[in-house]
Amino acid sequence: MKKMDYQNVKGTQDYLPNAEVVRRDIRRTLEDVFIQYGCKPLETPILNYTELLASKYGGGAEILEEMYTFTDRGERDLALRYDLTIPFAKVVAMNPALKMPFKRYEIGKVFRDGPIKTGRFREFTQCDVDIVGADSQIAEAELMLMALDAFRKLDMKVSIQYNNRKLLTGMLDVFGTESEKINKVILIIDKLEKVGLEAVISELNEQGLSTSTIILIKQFLTDERNSSLTYFESFSEQNEEVRLGLNELNELESYLEFLSINNQCIFNPFLARGLEIYTGTIYEIFLSDQSIKSSIGSGGRYDNAIGGLIGTNESFSTVGISFGLDVIYTAMSTSKKELRENPNIDYYIVPLGTQKESLLVANFLRNKGYKVEFEMSNKKLGKVLDKANKEKIRNVIIIGENEVNNNQFKIKDMFSGDERVESYQFN
Repeated sequence: MKKMDYQNVKGTQDYLPNAEVVRRDIRRTLEDVFIQYGCKPLETPILNYTELLASKYGGGAEILEEMYTFTDRGERDLALRYDLTIPFAKVVAMNPALKMPFKRYEIGKVFRDGPIKTGRFREFTQCDVDIVGADSQIAEAELMLMALDAFRKLDMKVSIQYNNRKLLTGMLDVFGTESEKINKVILIIDKLEKVGLEAVISELNEQGLSTSTIILIKQFLTDERNSSLTYFESFSEQNEEVRLGLNELNELESYLEFLSINNQCIFNPFLARGLEIYTGTIYEIFLSDQSIKSSIGSGGRYDNAIGGLIGTNESFSTVGISFGLDVIYTAMSTSKKELRENPNIDYYIVPLGTQKESLLVANFLRNKGYKVEFEMSNKKLGKVLDKANKEKIRNVIIIGENEVNNNQFKIKDMFSGDERVESYQFN
């Protein structure tokens, strides 16, 4: 009989209890923040029609290459969702009676058949918030504020870089980039920090852009004044897109300053976010200590997706943000803080030949709301106490025949060594 191949599929992994406890804590923290900001929960199917996910209002060509597709028994073309955005847009399109603005959050698994690197897998969990029906940049400002709040509660130092797609496409138009090449050029510029100026320029040359366009783009990329919005004012007189993008950025900055978060939110004129779906403000969240180089959250405004799906080309003001649970967990694991006390066990009960009575005490404490682990093996007491020390469990309750006869149990504080006695009626 052939031995079964029981390893994990590449790009997927199991999370054993120690890891999963931390991941659940991250998830709970994010969910609590989402609820605090007035977001309603939503759950959408993992399975979708390929046509829906392949819509031009979806992730664009790069993501479509990474989409898992298959046919079912009815020969329908299906795909696993690669993000939570298009499923959200579908829900809005299918439910015209939804009250606007509609704010939802969803936490769920998504799948991409793409390259694997630190914190990046093929099956991963996204935590998304989206707002539909809010025109003002106050929606973006609130999502950025919410992100800073969430990471503060997770005890992680982050900064948010932001830009505007209208500003970027408008500038490329001013420089004479042909409209059909703009999206490709944006993707190349987006790599500036990763690959450096020379590599970006050589990739732009391969796109067959005119020499004058490349010279102007290079000047833009190297001009020290480009990190200030005033740099773009002269261009806004030549181009409507630049003017609209600049107006949106000025409005956003006024909120960020008023909320006193402008030090953690930094304007980056080359931030592009690869996805073609975005129509306005875009942002990415980075760890301040750079222990992970890629972003740990991102989002932006995509006003054309819902109307595009409905087929009316009506504009629905939509803005969203997404946090990667797996990359946040990876970041937390690399900067592991020493746990002083196990937060998942309040009492660890060890029976010494008193299984039934000890189970009664466990039940009594659980009914009071405590988290209780009950030792089911017959290991020697020394080994059990070693386990308590290793797992940083503070309170151990040892119940032997003496304790049962005297209607009491002993609580040992493993950190201080102190013992205290509690009364309990066993019979």
